[in-house]
Amino acid sequence: MLRLAFILPLTVAFCCAAEVPKQKSKPADASNMSSDVHGSLFQGPKSMDAGAATARLAASLPSAAQSESVPLRSFIDNRIFGKMQKDGVPHAPISTDQEFFRRVTLDLTGQIPAAADLRAFLGDTSPAKRAKLIDKLIGSPAFVDKWAYFYMDLLRANGKMGRGINLFHYTLRESLASDRAYDDFARSLINSSAKSNYVVASVNPIVREHVEGKPGQEEGPNDLRKIHQMDTHDELSILFGRVFLGINLSCIACHDGAAHLEKVNVYLSRQKRTDFFRQAAFLGNTRYIPHVEHTEAIMGHSLVDDLNVGYNTKADSMLRMKRMGGEGTPKFLLTNEALAGGAEPRDEFARMMTSHPQFARATVNMFWSKLMGVGIVEPVDEFDLARQDPDRVPAGWQLQPSHPELLNELAAHFRKNNHSLHSLFRVICNSSAYQLSARFPGEWKDSYTRYYARKYARMLTAEEIHDSITIATGRPGSFGGGRRRKVQNDDDPPGPTVTMAMQSAMPRAQGELKSFLNAFGQANRGTPAKPSQASPLQPIMLMRSPVVNDRVLAEKDSRVQRLLDSYQDNGKVVEELFLATLSREPVPEEKALAVSFLDRNRVTGAQNVEWALLNLVEFLYNF
Repeated sequence: MLRLAFILPLTVAFCCAAEVPKQKSKPADASNMSSDVHGSLFQGPKSMDAGAATARLAASLPSAAQSESVPLRSFIDNRIFGKMQKDGVPHAPISTDQEFFRRVTLDLTGQIPAAADLRAFLGDTSPAKRAKLIDKLIGSPAFVDKWAYFYMDLLRANGKMGRGINLFHYTLRESLASDRAYDDFARSLINSSAKSNYVVASVNPIVREHVEGKPGQEEGPNDLRKIHQMDTHDELSILFGRVFLGINLSCIACHDGAAHLEKVNVYLSRQKRTDFFRQAAFLGNTRYIPHVEHTEAIMGHSLVDDLNVGYNTKADSMLRMKRMGGEGTPKFLLTNEALAGGAEPRDEFARMMTSHPQFARATVNMFWSKLMGVGIVEPVDEFDLARQDPDRVPAGWQLQPSHPELLNELAAHFRKNNHSLHSLFRVICNSSAYQLSARFPGEWKDSYTRYYARKYARMLTAEEIHDSITIATGRPGSFGGGRRRKVQNDDDPPGPTVTMAMQSAMPRAQGELKSFLNAFGQANRGTPAKPSQASPLQPIMLMRSPVVNDRVLAEKDSRVQRLLDSYQDNGKVVEELFLATLSREPVPEEKALAVSFLDRNRVTGAQNVEWALLNLVEFLYNF
């Protein structure tokens, strides 16, 4: 009862689920089944408004003194606050130092901050301390862990890569640590070739997308028939469009956009399936050939090379309707630029994709969404290219981006700074728009959401929750020793055993830890990753799972035990637990209640307080 008494004044996380608001601006005809189906695919399920959900969360937080002055620090602030001023929309004040410190640490590293680091930050009187903190976090080992894991999820890296997954993870980490130019990184994934994906890291995303075929399906001496070559080309074209251009090409991979997408995506409604084939044809010469050991094909170990075979627009498909023929010479969908004679198709495809303005726009929008909670265009991988220009919006539709000029300026900044992700993170996090408080002083209106009038809360990912529990309690997990997925005749080593979820190359948890992470939406990497969503199962896991209950025990090396050994003052123990778990000190009422638990039974009371803090909405959300 002590535990429940402490958390009842608040509410557990699933009651505050928040997702991005939808921007579907032209209503679909309910009688048009095709539009309904494609609308669901493109827009996703109905969800709560991010602004309204943040308002509910902020109401549960302790009040805090906040600055009224909001300086304009960059072109970002000029656009965000200029639009609010023009339209008469009020905004939140700047966040407190405690609020900002926890927020930016979670956003950039996926971990709650250490109490000692928070104390040092609060004691720093330098006006540039926030900028210094941002610089310290960007490129740090924890930053590399988080964003490498993000990209492994984005590219759905799994056992289909075989042993190559660990090599790819290592190389991805090196690229993030060194701030490799993002366009160079993207080109390496598109045009990479190798005799073995166990040797060349960048070819692994290509190997991961292979589609298994069946004997006798295709003709040709270069096809071992274990991999469906044309379907693999298509899957890669869809992947590159989604990740690097923010465009969902999956529909026109099956059929023409006409009579299907008019009420969903204007641009794609004008594209034909043959247009998709011609873009996939840039990959047409490429062949994916599994290595053979003891007469068996090793599906996770492949050769990827260009053999001048071409794209067959009449080939059967394992995934979609049969191809019906048509032009198969390469042409880039966004510009209609054709392959020049004598040029290497994949090299040209990589050049066309990364040099197009949409590459930079899609990239900055994706990371803006991650840091700000809502993308300038939403969903981030469903751009409608016909609705980006304020002066050329199709009749009956609304402009898709909330701030089109800002989107273009962010893209220009990205290009000017050599496609540096570090620079992009830095300019966003240093803006006053990013540093606004989640607390809003007046009445919140749903119409304010697209103005970024406050900082929007987001639920932590499964991995962030686990790793933050590890930091709060001082009790690590264990990841490694076992395979996520069996790969035929491949020994697929599990990789090193690590203590943080985001240090691993792929989801490898077992037993109770696996169940805990699954409950909080850990990506399976079989389908594109989805935003974290709350569910009724999650509070049950938090209250009953050994992942929480065992780690709050006053045992050797636990935070609870160290604090009990270090301080005789129960009030000090409570303060340290709050700092280590919520990155703030308790308000007087919280402290008095928590101390009363320790006064009754010091060990049990401290364990219960730590358990209760881990169950608070405040712990499970970043705001």
